[in-house]
Amino acid sequence: MGSATTQALAASAQALSTATVTLDTARELFAAARAAGESAALSGALADQAADPAARQALVGRVFGTLSPEAMNLLGAVSAQRWSSADDLVDGIETLAIRAVAKTEQAGVEGELFHVIRVIAENPELELALGSRLGEPSKKSELIEKILGSSVSAGTLLITASIAEHSRGRRVRAALQEAIQVVAAERGRAVATVQTATALTDAQRQRLADSLSRSYGTAVSINEVIDRSVIGGIRVQIADDVIDGSISTRLTDLRSRLAG
Repeated sequence: MGSATTQALAASAQALSTATVTLDTARELFAAARAAGESAALSGALADQAADPAARQALVGRVFGTLSPEAMNLLGAVSAQRWSSADDLVDGIETLAIRAVAKTEQAGVEGELFHVIRVIAENPELELALGSRLGEPSKKSELIEKILGSSVSAGTLLITASIAEHSRGRRVRAALQEAIQVVAAERGRAVATVQTATALTDAQRQRLADSLSRSYGTAVSINEVIDRSVIGGIRVQIADDVIDGSISTRLTDLRSRLAG
């Protein structure tokens, strides 16, 4: 991610912080991301650093003029920024849509998205169907809606269906994992994925969350994965940071040293 995109994402998030949005606003932003992602000419024009920002904002008005004033204002803020690439701009609009969901939904979206990831991981045929380049994209979102139904919130369903329909070459699970981080960031927290051989007790989970919160200087929520191959100990991942205290890793390291 280039420095221009980093600054553009921060500016877009700031614009959202002062906006009044609903799930319909988020839905419109997802639709705008899809439109920009499907048109290299449109995304290229909106990300053209040589063009005057006012001209890029005028283009937003011409292309997305039927959207709500809230969505238009946010897209105008996005187009006014300097992006490192057209792909980054499309990612930025999608990120803004996910943040909008987080702003409107009550706590729980991160956990629900994590549950969706586990459902996909445990169903290879579903993952294959969602990752296929064949078929109508709308069929993928219909499949998600059929499987999840009312088991998740409307916001979680919107994020999942939108990503499934417009994955842009990404693995759906990976894109949903990124969405979890975006939702957490909007709420001023981080998310740790913890792999352990046996389920943590409530007390262990709280101690771990408190310890990680002190280390990272922000509230941390725990997503737990039971993995028998861990044997003992835990493996923790927060964004790109990995803390591996599992016995299986220690045994692997020991075998490597003995073999070397």
